Parts: sequence; C-alpha cells; structure tokens
Amino acid sequence: MRTGSEPRTARSALRARFWLSVWGLVWALFGTVAFALAGRNGWAIACGVLLLIVTVDLAVVLRRIRQGPHYQPGPGIPPYQPPDRRP
Repeated sequence: MRTGSEPRTARSALRARFWLSVWGLVWALFGTVAFALAGRNGWAIACGVLLLIVTVDLAVVLRRIRQGPHYQPGPGIPPYQPPDRRP
C-alpha cells in the first residue's frame, strides 16, 4: 500500500541486505587473499577497502535488525503515516 511519502519513510529489506552483505564479505575476503598471494598489491588493497565497506554495512544491517520490528518490517507492521503538510 502506497502512502505517497515513500522516499522519506521507505523501509529497507534488511534480510536481503544481510545476505547480500555476507555474499560480498565472502568474495571481498577471497579477492583480498587471492590477490595478495598472487602479488597484485593494488588489487589486494582495493578488495581490502571493499571488505571494510561491506563489513561496516553488515554491522549497520545487523544493528537495525536487532532494533526490532520498527526497522524490520513484517506482515503485521503497517506503513508509516505520511507526514502532515502544513502551509
């Protein structure tokens, strides 16, 4: 159900973000190790930076999942009410 205020009150699919972050974490770790062993230091650093970004994203997702149903929408949670528009 659309309320017309989705850009401001949109909710994220946290479980999907969690699994995508896990997938990215695995591949970034693999890339970092593989490029480091192959002697490609530039690519290893790039994968290491990506590993850091994915780890931070995973931490944010896990924090929001643990905050409860306000941040983890389910079938019993109604959409946010649109903000009052006063002139």
